Amino acid sequence: MHTFLFLLCIILALVCGTYGIAVRAIGSGTAFFAVWLVLAVFFVCVAIGIHFNLWKIFPDILKKGISIVLAGCLASFLIIEGLVISQMHTEGPDNLDYLIVLGAQVYKNGPSPVLKFRLDKAYEYLSANPETRCIVTGGQGSNEPFTEASCMADYLVKRGIDSGRIILEDKSTTTAQNLTNSMKLISADTINHAPDNSPTNTIGILTNDFHMFRALQIAHKQGVNDACGISAGSMKLYLANNMLREFLAEIKFLL
Repeated sequence: MHTFLFLLCIILALVCGTYGIAVRAIGSGTAFFAVWLVLAVFFVCVAIGIHFNLWKIFPDILKKGISIVLAGCLASFLIIEGLVISQMHTEGPDNLDYLIVLGAQVYKNGPSPVLKFRLDKAYEYLSANPETRCIVTGGQGSNEPFTEASCMADYLVKRGIDSGRIILEDKSTTTAQNLTNSMKLISADTINHAPDNSPTNTIGILTNDFHMFRALQIAHKQGVNDACGISAGSMKLYLANNMLREFLAEIKFLL
């Protein structure tokens, strides 16, 4: 068992380190790759502790405390990831009044791969549902050449979506702000474009599969309880990175 745990930690360290370097080399647009390098260092330290049998120097009460914390972390990770997975393939109904497309990183030459998945799904939905109006969201980050909303609108218009159907929300920098500002725009827009004189609007939130659970959770917290999710795909290479990132973001949200 001693040898098995040692080898397991070494393998995990190599996997985490290699994956972190790969994410950094390909370019994810964030510094989150560093978390994988930190995990690699952690597993190396654990391997060293196992090799030199350092665990025995800790008092029993500390051993129990560490074991409980680790078990709690593992349980919370499995539960949260299960909830994330449960919303990864959600599809909203047809003929929504409004479709809110959440923003993401943009580059000088256009949307990032993550954002392109969202926009291609938005184009697919808007093409199939010509009465649906679309809100593209996102301001301009410090490392972005223009607002996410303007980039998203340009992308959709170039693909053939009528610009009159697109509303720009170009002030937000977080998912919560995306949704808050979008709901204000919907309220203002409904005055002039009241769909079928309905007292309420049907609203869809479109984002990547790994982000869907938390996006809906934020919407429900803001009182948008009837919002439905429309899940776009994502790059498989980044899936582990994005899932771990969502786990940490969910912990932050709950705290």
